[in-house]
Amino acid sequence: MNDFKQKLGRYADLIVRIGANVQQGQTVVVNASLEGAELTRLVVKRCYEAGAYNVKVFWADEAVTRLKYDLAPDEAFREEPKWSAAEKLELARAGAATINIMSDNPDLLSGVPGSRIADAQLAAGRAMKDYRVLSRGFKFSWTIATTPSQGWADKVFPDAPESARIGLLWDAIFKLVRADREDTLEAWEAHLSNLKRRADTLNAKQYRALRYAAPGTDLTIELPTDHVWLGGRKQNADGVWFVPNLPTEEVYTAPRREGVNGRVSSTKPLSYAGRIIDGFSLEFENGKAIRTSAATGAEALATLVQMDEGAAYLGEVALVPHRSPISDSGLLFFKTLFDENASCHLAVGGAYSSCIAGGADLSQEELLARGLNNSTVHTDFMVGSGELDIYGVTADGSEERVFVKGDWAF
Repeated sequence: MNDFKQKLGRYADLIVRIGANVQQGQTVVVNASLEGAELTRLVVKRCYEAGAYNVKVFWADEAVTRLKYDLAPDEAFREEPKWSAAEKLELARAGAATINIMSDNPDLLSGVPGSRIADAQLAAGRAMKDYRVLSRGFKFSWTIATTPSQGWADKVFPDAPESARIGLLWDAIFKLVRADREDTLEAWEAHLSNLKRRADTLNAKQYRALRYAAPGTDLTIELPTDHVWLGGRKQNADGVWFVPNLPTEEVYTAPRREGVNGRVSSTKPLSYAGRIIDGFSLEFENGKAIRTSAATGAEALATLVQMDEGAAYLGEVALVPHRSPISDSGLLFFKTLFDENASCHLAVGGAYSSCIAGGADLSQEELLARGLNNSTVHTDFMVGSGELDIYGVTADGSEERVFVKGDWAF
């Protein structure tokens, strides 16, 4: 028990001091699930110890969420949650940091009609439009962390005794966020420096395009002029550094909206809106996904790329070595925050404005003119494996190896 408390304390320190990097006198918003109450309370304590002015917690309950999807009228899912969006937007504009401590059951919405899920996501997407612009432009600090729930642990460790599953998931999380080490914060500083070196190397290259080759994948992704590779830390509008994802192993940028052509196949299941999509592929022509197929969750995949005009285009291309800590764990988490950091991945939907020089201060129309996609959705899916080769296409059309058999070529 003492060992668990120490690791939980180091995890809370990581979330507050490196993830959100809470500042003296700052307001903090915490979005948390009831399953993570113990960690959430500790994070709130750490925020105040770091000098927070006020910490506001928004709680979510998976059981209540499922009850609504089962029993509420259809019209309830089409109503935009403007009251909630307005409060969070006001806090973000005032410079509040946001900490998300979530634990989603991958099968939570299994059996729910897809139309209800799509309506709810579209309504929330419209209500959160202005907030999303600030978030994707890194105007304020935000970070995402996780805590186990029984439903999630059951999915990750189905063969373990039920009573041991949550403990096993805690052990995995602690290890992958380096909270199992006494030097957690120092280890993160070294890791973030390494990600920055990778991003700096790619920014110096300024490849015209990337070409992906693997079984089931033959894809070319053009990159916009003056694209920016990011990794690890981000800087908010006040110049404060923070880390959005805990864990993180990626360096990423935005593709040119209409410059994606070919076919790409998934290499891991995607947990999307409480459902699983697996064994799927997308075919792109002039940037748009014109065909999709899936062994599991075909309807959910088709719904995803039809959410709005930009949902069928890519908004992110991310590079993660196959020999990453999460991949080496051999675990499938059914949670994008972890699985995307075990594998190279792409995202359908909106791009991060900071992925182009000066983009954080541009309007959505200006970003679109420079080649960045806009959408209410941003959904990552995994395409990396030990068989993936990636080539960087230079300005003169020649190619250089970026990834060989799933790992960095340099």
